Amino acid sequence: MLSLRNVTVTYPNGVVALRPTTAVFERGKFIVLLGTSGAGKSTLLRSLNGLVRPTSGEVCVEGRGSIFSSRAHLRAHRRRTGMVFQQHHLIGRLSALDNVLTGRLAAHSVLRSILPLPRADRLLALEALDRVGLADRALDRADQLSGGQQQRVGIARAMAQKPEIVLADEPVASLDPATSVKVLEDLHRICREDGITAIVSLHQVDLARQFADHIIGLAQGRIAFEGAPDQLGSATLDHIYATERKALAKAA
Repeated sequence: MLSLRNVTVTYPNGVVALRPTTAVFERGKFIVLLGTSGAGKSTLLRSLNGLVRPTSGEVCVEGRGSIFSSRAHLRAHRRRTGMVFQQHHLIGRLSALDNVLTGRLAAHSVLRSILPLPRADRLLALEALDRVGLADRALDRADQLSGGQQQRVGIARAMAQKPEIVLADEPVASLDPATSVKVLEDLHRICREDGITAIVSLHQVDLARQFADHIIGLAQGRIAFEGAPDQLGSATLDHIYATERKALAKAA
């Protein structure tokens, strides 16, 4: 179980991205973060794997304490945490397989990772590609794949880490609706099968309702809603998206 305990984040330029926030992310659940751009979703996600260090408060793992208690503890936590990015972050000139294999680098020492990775790692990477339906594209360059296929390679790379937790930051923001559903279906299915805790930020309320076990709505750096998808009503959505709707109305 992963938790935030009264976490705040203020960036060096003075922007308060996350106000005092306490939340618990239950093991094996598919949790969706909803909110406008600038609501704090990405900051919250990046706090959970230590890419952003909280200004105050703690990020804790059950039985292990704060992830920031030592450098070794933070490195171990990151090895157990896969990340899926909005813009894929693949190396275009490398094959899909080689991109997935980068997810295995943290399992080896720096010196060992310079050498070709073991056959067991290659088999694991191929299995990860097969689970997202791309085993037949394993040797294709990443930049020859469609946007949806690239994102599925990104999911396979995260799964090659054998993670306990997967964080996905707007993983379908640049995809069409049908492809978005396919990508989230793959992510949801694999996390279910492997008992992985998934924390996914989305803009699309319909997708949140379709896939989430639990939804956390953020507004202006605070939790504005927390509960099951069927508890997410129109009044709550108005509150979560009030800032965005005001901006759109002003622009019109």
